[in-house]
Amino acid sequence: MKIVIIGSGNVAYHLAKAFTQNNIKVSQIFGRNEVELNKISEELNIPYSTKELADADLYLISVSDSAVEQVSDLIKTEKALVAHTSGSLPIETLNGDYRKASFYPLQTFSKTKNLDYSKIPFFIEAENQIDEKSLFELASLISDNVETSDYEKRKYIHLTAVFACNFVNHLFARAKEIADSQDLDFNYFIPLIDETVEKIHHLEPKSAQTGPAVRGDERILKLHEELINDEEHLKIYKLMNDSIKKMYSK
Repeated sequence: MKIVIIGSGNVAYHLAKAFTQNNIKVSQIFGRNEVELNKISEELNIPYSTKELADADLYLISVSDSAVEQVSDLIKTEKALVAHTSGSLPIETLNGDYRKASFYPLQTFSKTKNLDYSKIPFFIEAENQIDEKSLFELASLISDNVETSDYEKRKYIHLTAVFACNFVNHLFARAKEIADSQDLDFNYFIPLIDETVEKIHHLEPKSAQTGPAVRGDERILKLHEELINDEEHLKIYKLMNDSIKKMYSK
C-alpha cells in the first residue's frame, strides 16, 4: 500500500513517525509549509513535496478541520482511499470521487513530546467493510487499541476529549499565570497535577474530587475570590466552583 500523508503539523508528524517506527513505508508527505515538511523529511527519511502530490493507494489528510474539504479537492486519484484524521468531521466532508474514510487517533500531539503509539486509541470509519478492515489492520500495526466508530460516536468522543484535555490544559495555563504573578515556581504543582491524573486510573473522576467547593467551605471560597485580581481568573474560579457545587448537590 502506497501511503501519502497530507499535512505538516503535529498529527501529520506523529503519524509519519508512528508508521516509520513500525516499518510502514510512507511514500510522501505533502503540504504547504516547506520548512516543517523538510524537518519531518530529514528526521524520518520521507520524501516531501509542496507542489506535486504523489499517486497513492491511501491518502491521510492531517490538516486543520477548516482546511480538510479544500485539501481533499487536491486528490484526483479515483481508485484511492482517502481518510481524514479529524474527530469532529464526517467522512462526507471529503470532496472527491474516491473512497472515503476516517482514521482518528485520540491523543493530544506536540512535535517535541515523544509518545507511546501503542497506547493511543484509533477509531476507524469507512464506506465499506473492505476499506474498514484495511484501515483497522493498518492502525493495529501501530496501536493495541483500535476500534471502528461511526460519526455519531466519534463526534462525542471528540467533544469529551475537549473537556478532558483542552479545557484541563487551559486551567494549567491559567494556574501558571497565577503562580507567575506571585513569583511561585510552577514546579511546586507538578506532583499535585500528576497525582490528580493518576487517581482517575483507579477512581471515578466524580469520586476523586476534592477542594473547598465539594466540601461547601464558603469561607475559603470567599477568601480565594478576594485574592484574585484578574477578572478572567475570577470568572473561571466562580464558574468552576458553581459547576462543582451543582454536581455534588444532587
